[in-house]
Amino acid sequence: MENGFVDCHCHISAHEFEEDFEDVILRTREAGVKTLVAVTEEVGEFARVLQLQESYPDLVAPCFGIHPLQAAEGPQQRSVKPQDLDVALPHFYNHKERLVAVGEIGLDFTPWCAPTQQDRDDQVTVFIKQLSIAKELDLPVNVHSRSAARVTIETMKEQGISRALLHNFAGKPSVALEGVKAGYLFSFPPAVCRSKQRDKLIKQIPLEHICLETDSPALGLHQHVRNEPANIILPCRYIADVKGLPPETVRLVTAHNAYRLFPKAKTR
Repeated sequence: MENGFVDCHCHISAHEFEEDFEDVILRTREAGVKTLVAVTEEVGEFARVLQLQESYPDLVAPCFGIHPLQAAEGPQQRSVKPQDLDVALPHFYNHKERLVAVGEIGLDFTPWCAPTQQDRDDQVTVFIKQLSIAKELDLPVNVHSRSAARVTIETMKEQGISRALLHNFAGKPSVALEGVKAGYLFSFPPAVCRSKQRDKLIKQIPLEHICLETDSPALGLHQHVRNEPANIILPCRYIADVKGLPPETVRLVTAHNAYRLFPKAKTR
């Protein structure tokens, strides 16, 4: 199983994949992807990700999580409220045997998404509660941190979290290294290939703390083109280039890292 790629953070249950799902899965397998760690953002996705696991038990590894940003009327997103999590709580416990992680959870302090202190406080409340669930269920966490890298890592450390993936991390290298010290892993999607901005970060994080992701259908090589798990080769090659390593080494080590972090994904 470790001879293939692990997409550590993707939204395979997203509606963007509904029309050609079988083709997407075929391309995923052809690209050598062995495991899709399938995150959710809101309770409405939970049933879909479990259904996909039933259909593709050797491929889909489900996570449940309530994202710090939730859908609002129109194109805008709103900051999460504690009641968004209240509705979801029973599902974590009812399906705990099938989950490989709690995610996508985290903090997003982007000013237009969380304009008030109350918004940020509510996000922290929801985040801490989900960290508590992860500890109770003995699961790792799959984490979003935007404009909140330091607070996210500090909160996890304060809550005694030892197993975490910080996906699409874009914080300062010094902040990332605090996460490395805590044992956390960091993943990068195809979008990192668009610019050199994160080269310094990728150079400084040891390969033993790096995983691959696509975050599909978002964060692809081209901003307005649907991303999919088959594109996992792109961040693999990019990280290999930045670190001066063979892509094969990056593939093998990141897959090993992923199964170390998400052991239930390997034993399904």
